Amino acid sequence: MHCASGRRISSNHRCLHNLMIETFDEGGDCSRPTKGRDMRFAGKRVLVTGGARGIGAATAAAFLREGAMVAIGARTQQSFDVFLTKHQGTAKHQGVKVVPALGKIGSQRQAAAVIEQAVSALGGLDILVNSAGYFAEVKVEDVDQAHWDQTMDTNVAGTFFCSQAALPALKESRGNIVNVASDAGIIGYPLGAVYSASKAAVVNLTRAMVLELAQQIRINCVCPGNVDTDMIQQAAEATGDPATYLKAAHDRSPMKRMARPDEVAEAILYLASAEAGFVNGAILSIDGGGVCGF
Repeated sequence: MHCASGRRISSNHRCLHNLMIETFDEGGDCSRPTKGRDMRFAGKRVLVTGGARGIGAATAAAFLREGAMVAIGARTQQSFDVFLTKHQGTAKHQGVKVVPALGKIGSQRQAAAVIEQAVSALGGLDILVNSAGYFAEVKVEDVDQAHWDQTMDTNVAGTFFCSQAALPALKESRGNIVNVASDAGIIGYPLGAVYSASKAAVVNLTRAMVLELAQQIRINCVCPGNVDTDMIQQAAEATGDPATYLKAAHDRSPMKRMARPDEVAEAILYLASAEAGFVNGAILSIDGGGVCGF
């Protein structure tokens, strides 16, 4: 037996090889024809929370371009409609559906309702991308209960309870989860104590869940640095000196720029794809080297 790499698999290894294929069929049988990269997700059912804007919207659009059926997690119908107006041409061209999964996700009940919408509309679930997030810069002395709760409910509870609710469908499909954390989950951010704590929780939540679920599903995490989205634009405007804020955001990376949303989306799609079939528990920094130090 030979894999696509040309390496021969001896008869002693065939049983193990076949077991690996059965356990993670998405990882790909090396004997079957490979689909074109631009249709890696044909027939796959995907939910992207926070899918109507920023990294989530870029990720949802990328899945659509590669043939997936996508549920857009959004708080309101209006947010979904904005996404649909921009991307319905892609969905029609690929012949796939894009559906809303509306509501907040900050509690177990809310998250379960959003997952149920997606699973019902798509007929199951293969991939969950936990992209919904909340960010605001607040001094430690000024953090109040409302800021703490909003950050933790969206970033931590939302990620956990969406994952929990999606487990039955993902186990059935042998699917996977990609969590969107932040480089703030690896290193600290000034004025971002609560945000940093929430994203560090997502990083270690990813690792802990893998230890329980690795034989059934894959769970990975991306940690973007500053990304050129409306979220960072809003943070810049809130300072009263957006030009200075955005320059600092660019300069923070050794590459002296922010990431584009599509660059983060491409990393998410890789982790969700068959090409990453043996990648589990990865914490992937996408920050131009920012976590390397200053």
